[in-house]
Amino acid sequence: MKTLIVLAALVVVSSLSAVAQERGGRGYPPEMPDAKVETYKQAASQPGGDQQPGEVELKLYVFEPEGWNKNDKRPAIVLFFGGGWTGGSPGQFLQQGKYLASRGMVAIAADYRVASLHGVKAVDCVRDAKSAIRYVRKNAARLGVDPERIAAGGGSAGGHLAAACGTLEEFDEPGEDLSISCKPNALVLFNPAVVLAPVEGVTLNRQRTINMDERAGVEAKRISPYHHVKSGLPPTVIFHGRADTTVPYASVEAFAKAMQAAGNTCELFGYEGEGHGFFNYGRGGGEMYRATLRETDKFLAGLGWLEGKPTVEEQ
Repeated sequence: MKTLIVLAALVVVSSLSAVAQERGGRGYPPEMPDAKVETYKQAASQPGGDQQPGEVELKLYVFEPEGWNKNDKRPAIVLFFGGGWTGGSPGQFLQQGKYLASRGMVAIAADYRVASLHGVKAVDCVRDAKSAIRYVRKNAARLGVDPERIAAGGGSAGGHLAAACGTLEEFDEPGEDLSISCKPNALVLFNPAVVLAPVEGVTLNRQRTINMDERAGVEAKRISPYHHVKSGLPPTVIFHGRADTTVPYASVEAFAKAMQAAGNTCELFGYEGEGHGFFNYGRGGGEMYRATLRETDKFLAGLGWLEGKPTVEEQ
């Protein structure tokens, strides 16, 4: 098993940038019809990206359920797109967001800085993700959200960010009110990158390790969710293709087992023959989009956040 975990980490190091190609044709900035747009953070764009160095406004795209009003205390979910911390668009989760809003949630697709535009490292993406969750909780009353029912979700690198919010104790944005928690109350992860460094006692190729540390902006282990599993973490569901070569199935399987061993709720759905990005809307006739969204609905209903049966087929 340790060998499998190491191989998973090696493949993440060498090929996660391929995720940037898994954008489903979604443009940037995204077109998000029916979403309300809020700025949750002013952040720095660094040299090395396509944008000029300076300040960038990071947006939340908020989908409100029918009948919403500001006095509600709705469950919410914040969704982070994939793209290897290099590219991507909040539009990746447009359809999931609209569906979950139709089921009564406040669904939010979050933008964050990426290397290609803003010259940042993965650790900066983690800071942005934490800021997004903290912003939603801080503004819960105005957003009609229950501050104790905020989930984080995402795909690939976005799944990493959601998991990082739930597991990492460091990398909060300086100057933010740390009395407001950035930890989600649940995690919904689609082919997430959760193993970014080797397990203890296993030696990795030195060059591979250096490369991952460079992409991370810190020692990769510090932002590797697997290495920060402990008791008391949010209930989690994971959807992953067993044929995924970008983020191999062995890595999420190891994460799920570590979560369960620590006493946390973690359910892993493995899909035979499916590769990276299999869950995206419009892919393969939509069968896996519907399947993963149906199980997402059941997971959230099991927490008492949704009522009734999934309505994915009616979307």
